[in-house]
Parts: sequence; structure tokens; C-alpha cells
Amino acid sequence: MSSTFVVVVNFEADRVGAHPRKPPQGRRLDNEHVTPAVFAHVIVGNTYNYTAGNWLKDITLAASKGIDAFALNVGSDNWEPSQVANAFAAAGQYNANRPKPDLSSPNVTTAINGTNSTTPGPFKLFMSFDMGSLPCSSPADAQLLQTYIKTYANNTNQMMYNGRMLVSTFAGESCTFGANSLNQGWMNAVKPANASLPSVWFVPSFFVDPSTFSRLSVIDGAFHWNSAWPMGNYNVTFAPDLSYINNLGNRTYMASVAPWFFTHYGPQSYNKNFIYRGDDWLFAQRWELLVQNRTLVPLTQVLTWNDFGESHYLGPIEGMQPQSQAWVNGFDHQPWLDLMQYYIAAYKTGSYPAIGKDRVFLWGRLYPTNATTTDPVAKPDNWPWTQDYLWSVALLTSPANVTLSCGTSSQTTQVPAGLAKLKLRLSTNCAVKAVVTRNSATVLSFSPAGFNFNTRPSLYNYNAFVAASPA
Repeated sequence: MSSTFVVVVNFEADRVGAHPRKPPQGRRLDNEHVTPAVFAHVIVGNTYNYTAGNWLKDITLAASKGIDAFALNVGSDNWEPSQVANAFAAAGQYNANRPKPDLSSPNVTTAINGTNSTTPGPFKLFMSFDMGSLPCSSPADAQLLQTYIKTYANNTNQMMYNGRMLVSTFAGESCTFGANSLNQGWMNAVKPANASLPSVWFVPSFFVDPSTFSRLSVIDGAFHWNSAWPMGNYNVTFAPDLSYINNLGNRTYMASVAPWFFTHYGPQSYNKNFIYRGDDWLFAQRWELLVQNRTLVPLTQVLTWNDFGESHYLGPIEGMQPQSQAWVNGFDHQPWLDLMQYYIAAYKTGSYPAIGKDRVFLWGRLYPTNATTTDPVAKPDNWPWTQDYLWSVALLTSPANVTLSCGTSSQTTQVPAGLAKLKLRLSTNCAVKAVVTRNSATVLSFSPAGFNFNTRPSLYNYNAFVAASPA
């Protein structure tokens, strides 16, 4: 039976942070010693039943993986301000009790999940106004945004950047708040001429041509939401990032990174039914681009912590799902967090951390892309963009043989120390397994429960099943 098993790259001995042979055009960070920051996007609208304890649990987990702050996506639901308050209270509780690094030690790194990671600093929060939900056509529509800004400007758990309160958005390019232009509308909303608001560092995600940034004096930077995924049937590249960087001048660039994208709402619901291409180790490849170009990218936002409806969640499946249970339940994505932690350490420090334990990360769809079902919702748009593969990343302490198998499809290859990206074609009903052997001895055998490829699905589910060998 045909199979594919590819060793793509070994990073263990590499020093990162330098440019490729032909450096991309773009502005390097003004201060080479500034540590890049990583945020995770949280949909507050999916936290209706959260308690402060839920927020504390999420913050503790996120901080342990190297995430510095949550970007709180706030919409128009009248209960969301109370959940934002719970989040800030939980951040305060975490920061009051978090482990403090021994600054007298020359090495303040600790071993977490088999890799070395910098001891987490204080965990912060900032607003990401969801302008797909919030009204923004009249001057009065700015009041809710301004209330959030005034409420948290002096909160010690608020994320600050360049001495100002960091504020972002999802969309907002159609907002005028009653003014005669996009720029003047947002100036009135977040930087009014009467100085009635605390100073903000405004880094929105406007879906506009980056060549128009020069006409947007209100922005202090830009967040490129769609840089996380390729927008067609091709691999992710750094070109979309450069289009922003080169048009921002000295303003701040915030990149995005995501592991997956699949949404499956029919015409009677939200009417969103498509995929973005997650093949060829999208999550790993995107992080490697950010590590390689880290001097150009001071801020990175992970999409997302809990957007279940679009299948790019990394946090626990909890809270209130937006009618996405059919493709989310049973598809835990938390195993990706440990892999992301490895990349975050490299992104922040410029060096990939030492690997303290052999790990194997596995993900892929459970059903063939060509399958047909009786699902009342049609097959998602762009479905031909994905192929039937098991995707894997191995982190090895020293050279070893790695075997990926699913039923009778199996292949073994020699893998060097460090990080290697592997894949195996899936074609028949089978159970996924990974084995690592070294010097004729099995050092890791991993058969994740539930990772079964099934050629006859009952529904169109293009979500990723994710698993990781024990830390």
C-alpha cells in the first residue's frame, strides 16, 4: 500500500533569528534586544458560562506555554463586560501568585514539557474590539469602546506597549462613527482631539490594502489577521507579512499564526462553510517563518484560544460553543500547545531550546476529503485544497528511527536529533500509531485513542484530530 514519509528539516543545531541568504525587505526591530511577545485571541462571546476560576485556569495554562497576554475579542452581547471583568480579576490573581524567576541566576529558564522555556512573566490582557459585531456608524457607537478603554487603562493587568494601552480590533475598516472617513472616525473613537481618553497604542486588523496605511494616521501599527493561513491552494509564505511591514514604515507589525481552519454552518445558520489550507504542517511552517523573521515581527497573535466555530482553537473545549459541537466535540487541540511552546521559545530568544524528552506530535483529518455523506450541510468550499495525510512533528533528543503507521501502511526512516516534519498518506480504515526506536530499543510507542481514519463518515468534518505523546 502506498505511503509517504518525509523528513523535512532538522533545527536542533540551528541558530535562528538571522535572515536567510537573501534577506527579505523590511524593517528590523529598532532594538535588537526587545523580546517579541505572543498573544492568544479569546472570543469572549464563547465564555457566557465562565467563572473567574475558568479564566484563571485558562490564563495559567496559556502562560505555562509562553503566551504573554490574551486579546479579548469583545462584541455586542450585554453580558460580555462582566466576563471581561472576570478575566482581569483572574489575571490579577495569577500575577499575584505566579512563580517568580530567580533574577540572580545567570540562567532563568526552566524545563517544561521536555523543553527549556523562559519563566513566564506577568500575564496581561487587552481589548480586541470585534467590529463584525459592534455597531460603528454613529458617534454614540464609540461609547462602549471608550468605556472599556477608560475602565482598564490603569489596571495593572492591562497590556501596555510603548508606554500606552494596547488596543486592537477584528475588522473595523467600514467604521466611520459618523465622521466623513475611516481615519477620522477611528480618531474620534479612540484618540479624540479633546484628550478625553487615556493614550492607546492602536494596532487594528483592518482588511484593507496595506498601501493605504500611509493615509491612516490613527493607527500605530497593523495586525494581519489573514497572514496565518494561505489564502489559496499553496503553502504559507512570509510575503503577506512583508506587504504589511513594508507599508507600515516605523509603525508596529503584529503577525498571526493558526493551526487550522474549518467552519461548517449551513444557509439556515451562519452560512459559513469552507476551509483554509492546513496541509504541509501549516502550524509548524508558519511558526518557522516567524522564528526566521523574528527581528521583523515584534508581536504575534495566535488564532485562537477558543474559536470553536472555525476549528482553530488551542485551549480546552469549554464555555459555550456557537453551534459547532458536531465538528468540535471529541477533537481536542490542546496537544498543539506543547509544540507551540517549543516554537515560542525560539521566537522569543532566537535559539531553539534543548529537547529534554523524545516527543511525537500527530494531527490530521479523520475522513477522506473525497468522501460523500448525507450531511444536510454541503461539503465545505475549498475542500480540494487538502489531501489525506497524517501530519507529524518529532522532537528527538538524539538520532533515532521513527515509524508512522496506520493499518498496513507503515514506513520507518532515520531521523536526526532535533525537529523533523513527517507525513504518511492515509487511504483505508486504520488506527494511527507512532514508534521511536534507538539502538534497537523502543523508546516511545504511541497509539492515541480515537485517532482512527474512517473512509465512510456520516458528516462532513474537516476538523483536525490532534495528539501528542506524553510529556
